[in-house]
Amino acid sequence: MPIIRIKDVRNLSAEDRTARLEEMRTELVRLKTMIRAGGTVENPARIRQLRKAIAKILTVQHEEKLGIRTKTERKKTK
Repeated sequence: MPIIRIKDVRNLSAEDRTARLEEMRTELVRLKTMIRAGGTVENPARIRQLRKAIAKILTVQHEEKLGIRTKTERKKTK
């Protein structure tokens, strides 16, 4: 199950996206540190899920920065 869907990312405000991004990056660093230290991770697939979720958030932020997809366009496509 994905952590966050692209539809949900697009519905978040810019501040909420930034906050979620920081949370996910912090968790990813924590998990990677545990692995490097020789420990085990409860759910190794979580790392991949976090990486994909981070990529989704960064993609939406970049789209809005470039003006590729704006909030008004999303309303038109529904």
